[in-house]
Amino acid sequence: MEQWLKDDERLDYLLAEDLRIIQSPSVFSFSLDAVLLSRFVSVPVNKGKVVDLCSGNGVIPLFLSARTKADIIGVELQYRLYDMAERSIKYNGLEDQIKMIQGDVKEIPPQLGIEKYDVVTCNPPYFLAHELSDKNVSEHYAIARHEIHLTLDEAIESASRLLKQGGKAAFVHRPGRLLDIVTSMRAHRLEPKRIRFVYPKFEKEANTLLIEGIKDGKPDLKVLPPLYVYDENNQYTDEVSEILYGDKK
Repeated sequence: MEQWLKDDERLDYLLAEDLRIIQSPSVFSFSLDAVLLSRFVSVPVNKGKVVDLCSGNGVIPLFLSARTKADIIGVELQYRLYDMAERSIKYNGLEDQIKMIQGDVKEIPPQLGIEKYDVVTCNPPYFLAHELSDKNVSEHYAIARHEIHLTLDEAIESASRLLKQGGKAAFVHRPGRLLDIVTSMRAHRLEPKRIRFVYPKFEKEANTLLIEGIKDGKPDLKVLPPLYVYDENNQYTDEVSEILYGDKK
């Protein structure tokens, strides 16, 4: 086991997918948002090309590998996170399907190829750079969570440039940025087609949104039923439990 891990890293289970992932409490651990995005996005079953931007430790490519046989490329700026993703991919024997690239999302479209991909996913930094209030947060978390090196508009622009006409882009973000997201998507030829709001509990405000658009698609936005994370007993709802654990709970 030690040959796979460095420093304070640990090997966690992705139970529903029967995979393992390398994580670190001081560097990066994925959140429920990544899990929900990987389930929400529409992906081809047997073939195609998928790119995941802001991949972190490769969690979304790993999740997607259980849903599609398409080739998947993950793009991550930070070397430490890229390295964790590389080792997780090798641990699970998925090198033939998933490739990681260490690179800047803003500069990646010419490198990977303009308008060559069927699907792009992105779990971008949620917070504006000036909202970094906790000065003790690690540099890795700061970059992953705040628009220090990548703005929302830049992430959406890169996704659009990668996509073929008719390709799909899916993002997870905060509801407070909904208008920014829709405005940017339309400015970059991505027509919003599906949106779902995620609520921590019944009668609480939504704290996450999932949105998918089609490049050069026709206007027709579908608002999907709400997704609730916890029930009245503070247990995962049946839908979230199935997403996280499959039939292994």
